[in-house]
Amino acid sequence: MDDLAPSDLKAILHSKRANLYYLEYCRVMQKDGRVLYLTEATKENLYFNIPIANTTVLLLGNGTSITQAAMRMLAQAGVLVGFCGGGGTPLYMACEIEWFTPQNEYRPTEYLQGWMGFWFDDSKRLGAAKTFQQARIDLLNQVWQKDRDLKAEGFNFDDKPIQSALDTFFTRTEKASNSQELLLTEAQLTKVLYKYAANTTDTAGFKRQHQSTRKVDIGKANDFLNHGNYLAYGLAACTLWVLGIPHGFAVMHGKTRRGALVFDIADLIKDALVLPWAFICAKENATEQEFRQQILQAFTDHKALDYMFEQVKKVALQDLTPEQIDEIENNPNGDPL
Repeated sequence: MDDLAPSDLKAILHSKRANLYYLEYCRVMQKDGRVLYLTEATKENLYFNIPIANTTVLLLGNGTSITQAAMRMLAQAGVLVGFCGGGGTPLYMACEIEWFTPQNEYRPTEYLQGWMGFWFDDSKRLGAAKTFQQARIDLLNQVWQKDRDLKAEGFNFDDKPIQSALDTFFTRTEKASNSQELLLTEAQLTKVLYKYAANTTDTAGFKRQHQSTRKVDIGKANDFLNHGNYLAYGLAACTLWVLGIPHGFAVMHGKTRRGALVFDIADLIKDALVLPWAFICAKENATEQEFRQQILQAFTDHKALDYMFEQVKKVALQDLTPEQIDEIENNPNGDPL
C-alpha cells in the first residue's frame, strides 16, 4: 500500500466514477492493500471489497467504524467520507462543511480564482445564480423528456401545470434583483413540482416535511426526498472539492449559511431526478435500499455528476477567453475532474 502513489488511484476521473456507497453495521478497514468492509454473520465474518478508485463518496451510517489505514487509502484515492444517520441522513461529521475531504494533495487554483473574480460583484454573483437556475430547468427538461420510466409513470415535462409554472418562473427569475427573490421564485416552482408529483403518483395530502414522519405514503415520500437530497449533496461536495472551490462562496443560498454552495450545486439535479423518483418509490412502497439503488442508477444514467462539473466550470471560467479555457482544460498536470 505504501508503494502506491496517489495518482495510481486516480486513473478514473471523478466525473466518470460510478460508485457512491452507504454502509451500516460494519467495520471499514485496510487489508492486503485494499479497502474492505467487514460484517459479522452467524458463523463467520464476511469481507467485501470497496473499489475505491471508482468511488466518489462513502457514507458511513449506523454501527460503523473505520480504521486509520483505511482512511489513508481513501484519501489517496480522493474519496470523500461522511458520517451520517440511518438511511444516509442526516450528516453528522466532516471537516469542510459536511464531508471529510482528502488533504494529501493540493487542489487546482484556476477555478477558485475564476470564482473569486466575479463573486465579490453583486450583479455578477446574481448572474451566476440565474445561470444555475436556467441549468436546473434545462436538466429537468432533458431528463423528463428522455426518461422512458418517468414517462411511463406519468411525468411529462410538457404538461400544462409544469409549463405554466415555468413561464412564471422564467419571468420572475429574469426580473429578480437579489438572491432572496430568486429563492422565493425557486420555492414557488418547487411547490408546484411537489403538487404535480403527488397528483401523478396519487399521494393524497402530501406536505413537505424535512423531519421524518414514518407514515406509509406521505412520510415515505418525505424520507426519500431527504435521502435523495443528501446523496445529491455528496455529489455536489465532491464536485466543489475536486475543483478547489470552498463551500462558503454561494451564489444563491446566502453568504453566511454553512455549506451554501453545496446546496446551490445540488439543486441542479434535485428537481429532475430526486423529486420524481422519491414519489414513485413511495407509491411502490419501496425500501430505503431499493430507493437508494434507483436514485443512484438515475444519477448514473443521466450523468448527474458530469452535469455538475460542466455547470460549475462554466460559471467559474465565464470571464476567460476560449483560448484560456482550452489551456486550463489541457493542463499537462491532468484534468482535475
